[in-house]
Amino acid sequence: MTTWHLILLASIAVLAIKLLGYAVPPRLFESPRPRRTLELLTVSLLSGLVAVQALGGGDGIVLDARIPAVAVAAGLFAVRAPFIVAVAAAAATAALLRLAGLP
Repeated sequence: MTTWHLILLASIAVLAIKLLGYAVPPRLFESPRPRRTLELLTVSLLSGLVAVQALGGGDGIVLDARIPAVAVAAGLFAVRAPFIVAVAAAAATAALLRLAGLP
């Protein structure tokens, strides 16, 4: 089995799981507890992705200019700044820190 076969098989599996989600009756999510659980699950998955992308590097945790950049973006999002402003400020923060010598 080649890599392309594995990619095709994984794609079909992901599509099947997604389509299976449409078979779940909506009434299961109408009560407050499951709705809140689903909302928190989404936030936790996104937070995990951000943490892996910001701290990950090779075999361990890497502390570099990405950490303050993510903190700046998070602070701007907390005060409801527009997305493009937060992204530009985070990029500028990372660029200035790397210019100053932080890896």
